[in-house]
Amino acid sequence: MIMLKSKMFKKSLVVAALTLSSAVAAPAFAQQGGKEPKPVGPVVCPGYEKGNTNLVGQRVGKKVQSAYEAYGEDLLDEAIQMLRDIDADEDFDKAYVNRLLGNMLATKEGKGGEALSLLVSSVKPKVLNDLEHAQTLKLVADLSLQEQEYKQAVEYYQSWLDFTCKEEPEVYLRMANAFYELKDYDSVIAPADKAIELYEKPNINAYVMKLSSFYERKMYSETISVAEDIVNTFPDEGKWWTQLGQFYLMVEDFKKSLSTLEIAYNAGFIEKQNLLKMLSQLYATNDMPFKSAEFLAENIENGRIERNADNLASVANSYHQALEYEKAAKYYEQAAKLSSDPEYYRKQGVLLLTAEDYKGAITALKNALDRGVEDPAKVHFSLMEANFYAGDFKQAYVHIQEAKKDRSLRRNANAWEPYIKQKAKNRGINI
Repeated sequence: MIMLKSKMFKKSLVVAALTLSSAVAAPAFAQQGGKEPKPVGPVVCPGYEKGNTNLVGQRVGKKVQSAYEAYGEDLLDEAIQMLRDIDADEDFDKAYVNRLLGNMLATKEGKGGEALSLLVSSVKPKVLNDLEHAQTLKLVADLSLQEQEYKQAVEYYQSWLDFTCKEEPEVYLRMANAFYELKDYDSVIAPADKAIELYEKPNINAYVMKLSSFYERKMYSETISVAEDIVNTFPDEGKWWTQLGQFYLMVEDFKKSLSTLEIAYNAGFIEKQNLLKMLSQLYATNDMPFKSAEFLAENIENGRIERNADNLASVANSYHQALEYEKAAKYYEQAAKLSSDPEYYRKQGVLLLTAEDYKGAITALKNALDRGVEDPAKVHFSLMEANFYAGDFKQAYVHIQEAKKDRSLRRNANAWEPYIKQKAKNRGINI
């Protein structure tokens, strides 16, 4: 997940390698005001004593110097060939040349495998000076990670930790990365925690590694706990607020999901249409249908959510749940005009009937019939009611006859029929 940046990494390999074998490590302690600060140098293990410094032999040293000079003049291929031509006899000379050659090869495309092999051969005999040995252990680990040799990367990061007794958060983070790539998700946690502990300035990647480990193992409570740590530690990282809201959804904690996504929305972190619609749905899920409808309608009007039939129908549905029948009917009408779906006209008509807008209901229900709505008998039954309450008993009678053709409605229709006739007769209307 958190791979090394190739160009910068490759450049650093050679820079690190160009440390002359005669370099002397810094003293283990520097006196400051009579106190002993933390030890410095390539190795900081308790009781560590620096050994003798090895030097490249004179014959090999001259050839290495020529390779350095060629490299300094940007003649990389020539420098590499010079190092290949060196036939070293002494173990230290072999290790030193292989180390330098491996570093140079690592900067060339397609040479990562050969570079790794040379670097490993330089460090395995443990004949390099401590500074060079420590550097090379880490280089092998870094290059292994880059070359997707994750198991080897873990091995050499651990070797570096054991040899130097140093604790660098970046090393622990890269170990966590390697374990993740190996799908050894359980082993990710310890180095990720160590990285979190050691970074002076919090590094979000360490938290992400830990979160990913729990998520891959479907440990959602632990995933949420880490996501909460992320938003508390990095409150300006908007995507993690929205991610946390979605994690709450996974465990059906709808209240926390809503409150988290509201925070994200108010902070300007939510712009994507799917997240806006999710927030609208959460209002409805948390028994706030009116808020759901208003939020969705507002974002349709401002263009952040697409104005289409499905979204308009969602607004209508939420208004319906909020018992705002006229507003719901209005949005069903808009959805119907965009899609010509007769079902939207039917819903509009039924809602207007409930709102006692009988004239509007009749128009909407006729539109549904004209466009081939399913179950037309049910629409006729609604038209019967709308016409009846509007005082048009003749039309009510016509529609009740159509409704009677549906067996499921016949009983109710038969009950209405004499009532319609009686009302018409009382008004002196002959049907």
